[in-house]
Amino acid sequence: MWARIRSPYDMVLPTPGSSSMMIAPSSNLRRQGTTRGLFLRRLLALILLVTTAWCVWVYLQISAVAGEDDAQPADAIAVFGAAEYSGHPSPVLHARLDHAVELYRKHIAPLVITLGGGGDKDSGNTEGGVGRDYLLANGIPFGSIIAETRSIDTEQQVHRLAAIAHENNLHHIVVVSDATHLFRIRELCTDAGLDVYTSPRPTIGHISNYDMAMRYFHEIVSYTALRLNINI
Repeated sequence: MWARIRSPYDMVLPTPGSSSMMIAPSSNLRRQGTTRGLFLRRLLALILLVTTAWCVWVYLQISAVAGEDDAQPADAIAVFGAAEYSGHPSPVLHARLDHAVELYRKHIAPLVITLGGGGDKDSGNTEGGVGRDYLLANGIPFGSIIAETRSIDTEQQVHRLAAIAHENNLHHIVVVSDATHLFRIRELCTDAGLDVYTSPRPTIGHISNYDMAMRYFHEIVSYTALRLNINI
C-alpha cells in the first residue's frame, strides 16, 4: 500500500489533553481582576470625594446667607409662602409675615408681595391670600399689597415674583423666608434676573440639632436637584 506523505499545509488539531493548547495563566486572570477592581474603587472614591466637596460647599453657602440680614431700602418686600391652616397662617408663615410687617414699618419698601397658592384640600384658601389678609389686619394698606396665589413651590414663586417685578417696574426686592431657605431663593432669583436682598425671619422657639440638620439636608438636596435639572 502506498504510504501517505504529510503535506506541510496539513492542519494538526490539538486534542483536549494535548500540550499544544494555549491556556491563559491563572496569574494573568487574577491580575486583570485586580486591575479592574482597583479602577472601580478609585472611581467610587473620586465620586465620593466630589460629592462630599459639593455638599460641603453648598452647606457653607447656605450657612453664610442664613447668618446675615441684608435688608435695605428696596422697591418691594416679598414674603415666600408657607403652610396655612383653614385661612390662618401657620407659625412659620406667621413669623415670615411679622418680619415683613416690621420691615414695612421701618420704611424698607412701600410694597409687600405675598407668594403662594393652595391645594385641593385648602378650601379655596391660598398662602398668598392668607398672607394678604394678615398684612391688612396688621395695618398695611390694601394698595401696598400684591398677593400672588397660583404658585405651588419655591421655583414657581420665584417665576411669579419675576413676572410681578416686570409688570410693576420693581428693580430691588427684599426676600423674606426661613434662614436656610434663602440661599436657594437668592440663586433662583439671580437666575430669573432679579436683584434681591435676603432677610431671614426670626427663629421660633428652640430648634433641635436634628431638625436643623434636616433643614440643611433638604436644602442641599433641593439645590443640587435644581442645578442638575431634576424635578423632585
